[in-house]
Amino acid sequence: MKKRLLQILLVLGVLTLSYQGIRQYDRYLQNRSCTREIFAMDTVMSFTAYGKDAEAAIEAAVQEVRRLDSLLSTGSVSGEVSKLNKAGAAAVSEDTGELFIRGMEIYEDTKGAFDFTVYPLMCLWGFPTKEYHVPTQEELREVLPLVDASKVKVEGDKVSLGKGQQVDFGGIAKGYASGRVMEVYREYGVSSGMVSLGGNVQVLGRKPDGSAWKIGIRNPEGALGEIVASLDAEDCAVVTSGGYERYFEEDGTTYIHILNPATGYPAVGELASVTVVSEDGTLADALSTSLYIMGMEDAVSYWKAYGDEFEMVLITEAGEIYATEGIFGLIRTEREVEEITG
Repeated sequence: MKKRLLQILLVLGVLTLSYQGIRQYDRYLQNRSCTREIFAMDTVMSFTAYGKDAEAAIEAAVQEVRRLDSLLSTGSVSGEVSKLNKAGAAAVSEDTGELFIRGMEIYEDTKGAFDFTVYPLMCLWGFPTKEYHVPTQEELREVLPLVDASKVKVEGDKVSLGKGQQVDFGGIAKGYASGRVMEVYREYGVSSGMVSLGGNVQVLGRKPDGSAWKIGIRNPEGALGEIVASLDAEDCAVVTSGGYERYFEEDGTTYIHILNPATGYPAVGELASVTVVSEDGTLADALSTSLYIMGMEDAVSYWKAYGDEFEMVLITEAGEIYATEGIFGLIRTEREVEEITG
């Protein structure tokens, strides 16, 4: 009887150890990490994923981003956007069509502060080629009528531009791409991951240790890489825009790349940077620039009207930091932060 009992206990012990071993191995697989960097969409991109298929997930995500880059780039002669700009009308893919639809919605909601037909204006200033030029009033008068997304017609998969118009989805393409990366991660069973596309960051879940991702917000007045605050984030996109990203100087004046579609000139105001937080990467990308163009007062009014879709952090030229109530408690900084309430 004792011998039988010892055998049972031995078997149970072996089973317990085997179960614990399997659980530990499963945790090991789930916490396996993979990181990768590439250059696409004119910026360095960083991919991070955790899970047993993390490597395969990142490879698929990289291929998806490269596909979108080729499709949406204005500089790719074989891309859809480039061909459309040349022809004026064309049938487009589902991805490009989705960006036209979303772009039109945001154009209307922001009353034109976001306008994907701004490309001729960007070219006039020389930002795509880096052959910078301060346009004359006459040149602006010729180009400004082309910047009007309401002239674009979308019927099914057919898109027609107004005469002389050209489009550029640089204001939402990275946000759309980061959203697609999150979808790819999920398809491969990844529950914890991140992608950083320049000023665009999107995260999936929390970090493997259960803590929130900490996303840095750059100091607009500081050196490259200097962080003024961080944000605890999970399952969202965090996108920051500011005049410090791209600019040129001429005759002692600084001209930033964020152009106001209404005036044709670089946006000027009290804001130094705008950070938008949303579950929707495309929306966050578009609004970070649009709210910067709007300025402090109109940005706050817009949030009060559409605050169920996003939160934001505003940093002024004076260094003041403002955060909307939904993320106020998630900001980490040594500076004082003023809460924006509805």
